[in-house]
Amino acid sequence: MGLVKQVSTTALAKILNIPTKELFANLLALGLIEKDEEKWILTKEGEKAGGDYKESPQYGKYIVWPEDLNLNPPNTTENKPSPNLLTATAIGQAFELSANKINFILSELGWLNKGLKGWIVTEQGKKQGGIQAEDRKSGIPYVRWPDLIIESKSLIETIGQVKGTDDTQPAQAVDNGTDSETEPVGFRDKFEAKHRSADGHFVRSKAEMLIDNWLYMAEIVHAYERKLPIEEDVYSAFYIPTGKVYIEYWGYENDQKYIARKAKKIEIYKKYGFNLIELQDKEVQNIDDILPRLLLKYGVQAY
Repeated sequence: MGLVKQVSTTALAKILNIPTKELFANLLALGLIEKDEEKWILTKEGEKAGGDYKESPQYGKYIVWPEDLNLNPPNTTENKPSPNLLTATAIGQAFELSANKINFILSELGWLNKGLKGWIVTEQGKKQGGIQAEDRKSGIPYVRWPDLIIESKSLIETIGQVKGTDDTQPAQAVDNGTDSETEPVGFRDKFEAKHRSADGHFVRSKAEMLIDNWLYMAEIVHAYERKLPIEEDVYSAFYIPTGKVYIEYWGYENDQKYIARKAKKIEIYKKYGFNLIELQDKEVQNIDDILPRLLLKYGVQAY
């Protein structure tokens, strides 16, 4: 029996008679490759499947595959097709929403950005398996998603909130420095959301009220105690969908348990690469000078 020939991803796509972008999406959905900045790299599963690297004077380092690579997920029959890629229209049909509404929800989650025309996948969106595509006739960009996206906890929760069918209560989950596994209600019992902001939000401290009022008066759309689009039950103090930026106010610095939870929460922000602005009392006292400059880093302009 001869050795199996190894071919590039582009060549494999021709053998399988599918678009190259679709093959990359399938390989990503199967966990055989992942994105490292702007380059595709093999995962351990990809290496087990026979993936390897080759060097070319013209193209540099690139991935090669056995020409008989099996794209069926493990423990499935050979006749089962490779993972499907869904458009916003298909996702919308699953949730009885329009494609436009789905795209805005995906944008609010931080997985898409609205371009001059169409939609652009973000780095967070790529981690969800989003693949950039464009309409063949118009050239307008759009994003295709692995079919498992419709099982995403974050997506389902957000759609439920938009449709008014979600019974989850953010106030019962992790808040500013609170860990639901170790102290689910203690922090909230001690610091109730009793400060009413100008926009109607009830917040937990006068400092948060000042931040909320500033955002409202600056006409910056924002959410209070918005859940991060991750599996962990973690909520931010404020979220600004325009710049996909989260704001945390850190108080109670004399509480050692609070400091430990704060450190854990910051690590979660770093782990997922979220845009984060951190404020303490000194920044809040000079909010007019400090917050506009911090927001501008993420493309959010005040005034």
